[in-house]
Amino acid sequence: MSVLQLLLYVVFLTALLAWSAAGHVAVRADLTHVDSARGFTKRELLRRMAARTQARVDKRWSPPRPRPGGGGNDTAGVMASVSRDGDPDNVYSEYLIHLSIGTPRPQRVALTLDTGSDLIWTQCGCRSCFHQPFPALDASASTTLRDYSCFDRLCAWGGLALSGCTVNDNLCFYVHSNGDNSGFTSGKISEDTFTFQAPNGKGAVAVRPSLRFGCGMYNTGNFKSNESGVAGFGRGPMSLPSQLKVLNFSYCFTSIVESGNSSPVFLGSYGNLDAQATGPLQSTRFARGPSQGPNSSLYYLSLKGVTVGNRRLPFDASTFVLRADGSGGTIIDSGTAITTFPRAVFRTLREEFISQVSLPVANESTGDADSMLCFSISPDQKNVPALPKLILHLEGADWELPRESYVLRVDGDNNDDDDGLCVVINSAGDSGMTTVIGNFQQQNMHIAYDLGSNKLFFVPARCDKL
Repeated sequence: MSVLQLLLYVVFLTALLAWSAAGHVAVRADLTHVDSARGFTKRELLRRMAARTQARVDKRWSPPRPRPGGGGNDTAGVMASVSRDGDPDNVYSEYLIHLSIGTPRPQRVALTLDTGSDLIWTQCGCRSCFHQPFPALDASASTTLRDYSCFDRLCAWGGLALSGCTVNDNLCFYVHSNGDNSGFTSGKISEDTFTFQAPNGKGAVAVRPSLRFGCGMYNTGNFKSNESGVAGFGRGPMSLPSQLKVLNFSYCFTSIVESGNSSPVFLGSYGNLDAQATGPLQSTRFARGPSQGPNSSLYYLSLKGVTVGNRRLPFDASTFVLRADGSGGTIIDSGTAITTFPRAVFRTLREEFISQVSLPVANESTGDADSMLCFSISPDQKNVPALPKLILHLEGADWELPRESYVLRVDGDNNDDDDGLCVVINSAGDSGMTTVIGNFQQQNMHIAYDLGSNKLFFVPARCDKL
């Protein structure tokens, strides 16, 4: 870098830092789906989404299951279910947010965007880490990185499950498990400059004051893709939206199976929600969640009912409410692939689709009332009946899902098999009464979390054009 280039860089960075320090934080980042452009067939994509969904739901919502002989929880069953559905690679990742940390040369990180957790962390100064395809963050290369003393107020109260002091240097360390228990990370609490893309897609925005994050030195879990950690987007004080002190954020997921395009996420400004809209803008209030515990920072909604075709299922609002013991309720979650209903709701929904669709049920769907529903169609069948509409009745809004957000045509496993037309909805099985609205149902929707008004806005949109 020449002297002139270095001078221009310093001037540019100084202007950006002054701009963000003044409180005008509006940033954009790009998201990529974990399976994007990896050559999977639609059937393989569906199996992988189903495996990841079941693993996350089982881990987060199922009651503890004793091991044979007593003691501990049975995690082997969860992983066995993932393994039998295909490659367990990428079990827990969904959408990766791309940004950079440090100065003068910002270093790349790719973090799983998770509205179901709070901490931001990335692999850093690794002692024991999982593999990632690009270098872990080198803390020594950044002139703006700062570690926290164990005497800092943050170390005693920072929304962390466990924190304390290192023996030799009195630095604040943390021990953290993701909300769905999919991974474990431990290391130092640090802060540094985060660099994002500008909202208009041109240039970059460096955020000051620096953001706090976990410099993960000891990390385990099923992280086997392109990620280096997790970006918590929950309501807790250590999440990315909370630290940026933004009153809103939004994302717009492009089609998972039809497009390899990146998806945008906006923090601090979701702009004009009518831009690239293909349907009406609606909103619903966030519902009250648990006052404490691991689910207290989730985004709960008031789901009142579900309609298939022209028939509203025979469930009243009490089916979907949050109970005093913390079970039940409805959440919207970026980290779950497929929308999941409690067993009774799913089975009724499944039977209603069967009664309204004039196609044979695929063999793989006939043996288990909790299995995903697929109908058989021949590979050359052109006149496929339209599947009934699916509507989620929320407080103040009726979310009619676009067909491509709950119906997927998959290819046969070989030339002798029929294709399948699958209703991409999941059963919670033994994992409780919580309804989870997953990201497959959120694709091609601009979804905005307005934390100031405590509302969720959503509108169908051409996400690849934003």
